[in-house]
Amino acid sequence: MEIVRQWFRRYLSDPQVIILAVLLIAGFAVVLTFGGMLAPVLAGVVIAYLLEGVVAALERFGMPRLAAVLVVFVLFVLFLVFALFGLLPLLSNQIAQLLQQLPNMVAKGQKTLLRLPELYPNFITEHQVSELMTGIRGELATWGQHALSVSVASLVGVITLLVYVILVPVLVFFFLKDKDRILQWVTGYLPRDRDLAATVWRDVNAQIGNYVRGKVWEILIVGVVTYAVFALMGLQYALLLATLVGFSVIIPYIGAAVVTVPVALIAYFQWGLSADFLWVVAAYGVIQALDGNILVPLLFSEVVNLHPVAIIMAVLIFGGVWGFWGVFFAIPLATLVQAVLKAWPRAPLSEEEETGLV
Repeated sequence: MEIVRQWFRRYLSDPQVIILAVLLIAGFAVVLTFGGMLAPVLAGVVIAYLLEGVVAALERFGMPRLAAVLVVFVLFVLFLVFALFGLLPLLSNQIAQLLQQLPNMVAKGQKTLLRLPELYPNFITEHQVSELMTGIRGELATWGQHALSVSVASLVGVITLLVYVILVPVLVFFFLKDKDRILQWVTGYLPRDRDLAATVWRDVNAQIGNYVRGKVWEILIVGVVTYAVFALMGLQYALLLATLVGFSVIIPYIGAAVVTVPVALIAYFQWGLSADFLWVVAAYGVIQALDGNILVPLLFSEVVNLHPVAIIMAVLIFGGVWGFWGVFFAIPLATLVQAVLKAWPRAPLSEEEETGLV
């Protein structure tokens, strides 16, 4: 009990710590409990947070805030309309074409697998190939059933999408327009003596803002460059693959490795083991290398460096709790944890306590 008492006195005796802990617990509890219902609000907050940097930049050039908000909001709506009515139909069309070609791809893959026992009889047997093909057929049947269930529930999905398309832009506009009033209203319910929480927030705020805006730019740049390269090389489903590659940067290290599989498979089924296949794989590798060694350092120069193990653990933990948004905000949340631990006050031990610990 003495060890527990000393630990409590050192780490939890400061009232500022209690306030910070209560705010963190309350925030996580609200997201865990009402995250599904408040999803449009949370999405609006994230988008407004992203666009606030552009609004602030226009304000620095002398533009009034309301005019800056209107300009940024109109550009955001135009981008949303382009994504909904320009990109989504093309993506859905390529997905439909891929599903139509899937049986032919499976048949070609089966022929390739059946040749392996002849080429490598000491390593692969026909029985192993047969078991593998049985497993693949079972997975394809499961995916088909899942696709059927999704199509049955498509009406609900369309209604949900319409709600998001209407609500989220409205929320984004008011979050940008009335930012100061909303923040003043929220802080009015917080304790006045919250210096530690304010310190942690100031430390994390710049890093989160830089990360979110940088990550969106990274998605756009990597996606556009990948589409241009794949389209010039004549790779089928270039837009679909470029979209996958762009969003793969959300998950550090893991995303790039996972998306390599569909890129390589589609290139193989289109050209086989030829020079074109090797050129596509090489081009994809160059894009990933440029992203990791040039683009990421430029976009995320202000983000606190985290060890790769810490990043992977953050992706697994927060992704398991909050799904897509947990994966997207894994690094900012890990940075928040790091900032809290760094700023957490520690009361000095008395001579008696130090003697007892020795």
